[in-house]
Amino acid sequence: MLKIDIKKYFADLSPDKQNDLLTELQNMKDEAEFELLELRVRQLDNKQASCPRCGSIKYVKNGSSKGVKRYKCKTCKRSFTAYTGTWLAHIHKKELLVPYLKLTKLDLSLDKIKKKLKINKKTALDWRHKISASVSDIENDVFTGITESDETFFLHSNKGYRNLDRKARKRGRAIKKRGINDEQVAVIVSADRTKTMNVNVACLGRIKKSDIEHAIGDMIGKQTILCSDGHTSYKGFAADKSIEHHVIRANLKEYVKNKKYHIQHINSMHSRVKNWIDKKLLGVATKNLQGYMNLFHVREKFKDSEFIFKIIEIGSTNVNAIKKYRSIEESYKLLKTA
Repeated sequence: MLKIDIKKYFADLSPDKQNDLLTELQNMKDEAEFELLELRVRQLDNKQASCPRCGSIKYVKNGSSKGVKRYKCKTCKRSFTAYTGTWLAHIHKKELLVPYLKLTKLDLSLDKIKKKLKINKKTALDWRHKISASVSDIENDVFTGITESDETFFLHSNKGYRNLDRKARKRGRAIKKRGINDEQVAVIVSADRTKTMNVNVACLGRIKKSDIEHAIGDMIGKQTILCSDGHTSYKGFAADKSIEHHVIRANLKEYVKNKKYHIQHINSMHSRVKNWIDKKLLGVATKNLQGYMNLFHVREKFKDSEFIFKIIEIGSTNVNAIKKYRSIEESYKLLKTA
């Protein structure tokens, strides 16, 4: 009955008043979403969080600076705010973060985001990379039941580099080497039927058993039933883990076994992630690829408005986000030497 009354009230308003009401409601919604950024403040005030520097729960309130609450740890004797260590640290226009996430969810380009929010393009890019670093530890569950796993490949990219050790390659141009080689980056995508998933930038060129172990080894349990293609590394990995393994041989036109074992969900996911990276974002530098895989993971797992809530919920409590953001280069070097 209340829903009908609201609709009738809205229909009786003039067009101008309807627009005013919609604007006011949207502002109220934005304010409510902005309060999500204060999640860690509430946790600290209620002793439900710890010092971001040493992990101690012995801390006290220590006034405020520029409207931001400060705390002091009794163990390490250092002061901190609710944003210390998180991707929200050192961001001045925090009121723009929720609108920024909305525009990001719509896949708007950095140029369009810059224009709409009136921020620098580099700022928009830095925020994206900080967010991706904050959601790197989203999945800790164990795969249960039928679990599909397969790798896909992206062209190695030094996008943004000024001093290349090779001739620049025009975007979209094919590489000269044939087959799978070190100019391609392997990404292992795995997911079970309950939406537990993992997207891991594994190596340059062909994957090895150790790459699969590094990507999903900790997420394999006794109830995991692995489905993959005929790559020998998966066979060895499944044998080491002593789990049931079903090989899908697409080269023999075998796509489904016993009407339930297949890797079609993963193949569909491959299509979506490649479309997002190559067409929506026009390619990304390999050093940032894992960060974008983290964002893709959140996009797949949480839809629509839940995406924004989860980004803020996870990101505002991850006190290691800035460290990971600053160590992107080191992670990239490890990928090249692996």
